[in-house]
Amino acid sequence: MHLFRYVGKNLFCEGVSVDSLAKKFGTPLYVYSQATLEDHFQKLDSALAPLDHLICFAMKANSNLSVMRTLANRGSGFDVVSAGELQRVIAAGGDPKKCVFAGVAKSEKEIEFALQKGIYSFNCESEPEILRINKVAARLKKRAPIAVRINPNVSAKTHSKITTGTYENKFGIQFEHVEAIYARASKLKNIWLRGVQMHIGSQLTDVTPYELAVKKVLPLVKKLAANYKLEFFSPGGGLGIIYNPALASGSNEWWQSKAAKGILTPAVYAEKLLPLLKPLGLKILIEPGRFIVGNAGALVTQVEYVKRTGKKNFVIVDAAMNDLIRPAFYDSYHEIVPLVKKGGVTVSSDVVGGICESGDYFCKDRPLAKVGEGDRLALLSAGAYGFVMASNYNTRPLAVEVLVSGKKFAVARERQKVKDIWAGEKVVAWLK
Repeated sequence: MHLFRYVGKNLFCEGVSVDSLAKKFGTPLYVYSQATLEDHFQKLDSALAPLDHLICFAMKANSNLSVMRTLANRGSGFDVVSAGELQRVIAAGGDPKKCVFAGVAKSEKEIEFALQKGIYSFNCESEPEILRINKVAARLKKRAPIAVRINPNVSAKTHSKITTGTYENKFGIQFEHVEAIYARASKLKNIWLRGVQMHIGSQLTDVTPYELAVKKVLPLVKKLAANYKLEFFSPGGGLGIIYNPALASGSNEWWQSKAAKGILTPAVYAEKLLPLLKPLGLKILIEPGRFIVGNAGALVTQVEYVKRTGKKNFVIVDAAMNDLIRPAFYDSYHEIVPLVKKGGVTVSSDVVGGICESGDYFCKDRPLAKVGEGDRLALLSAGAYGFVMASNYNTRPLAVEVLVSGKKFAVARERQKVKDIWAGEKVVAWLK
């Protein structure tokens, strides 16, 4: 579900015309729906209500302070992968004591900072990392809470670049080695074995890989919990969204429809996993990102030119792969719609940006309404891994971000000024 919809011929985000936002703030422009964020969080929170649980939003999906404050106000914790992200949590009003720290390359400075801020747990990816955490904790005279991330060697059956749960991936510790690592870690004076964690990948729209992975690790989790008095288990995050509405019969309420049968919705997640998780008697942490924020955002762009060649109709827009890299990086699908609905025939089009790369495209050979110079388009479902993966490639400034709540709207991040792109640079003395 999301609250981007047509009212008459005009695309609205909640109670605000998206075209009016584009006219006021310019393009490229990211627009987020606060009500959609809150609705997605609440649906997941309600589905997990029978469990003692904590949702830790994977802020790598979207780290805008207003997005994070929206979720923190709902009681969310956060899944962070750097000290910088933990600092963002604090800046957004989140609680470090409700945060888990993931990632394979935690530095000593990052570990020290997280310990000083009272992190709930480090999700440890290797035995050398555990030893490093123990060393830093000893220096600070603290006990560091950790959970070992199990790699269950179960394929998420998703894109190869977002699969994390097989032995081909850099993440986690091999399933067969976990028990011995807990035994050794239990002897470290400054380590607190607080839980156990796993995560098999991102953008899962089928519950089966989750089910298989949880069933595989459960006997081990039970044994570890009994031996070391563990407090929590995390089956990870990775709940996917629907990018292409054709996959859900065009229903804006796809997760409540019959078309959603077999798709990983909160209800399906709860139906399949709660019977497995509840008997553990442990606190359950999950780390969703895309599920909460993906459909809550759109990237708005303006058509600069329409270029026709012998074989192609290129719609050239002012947004580019530096603003939204997912199509170039993952061949990802984003629904593309005009801000003002158009009738008539569709034209097979490539929507492309102005960056000097052949990979700078948002879609290829897609039937789209005929558009012209000055028309505006919205790339939907761009709330996750959109702005947060943006860059200044080609010295292009970062886009403005706007949060909408009902009929209210406000800038959540100013558009970057071009001169600020090189603000930290200088011409070295011997070149002057």
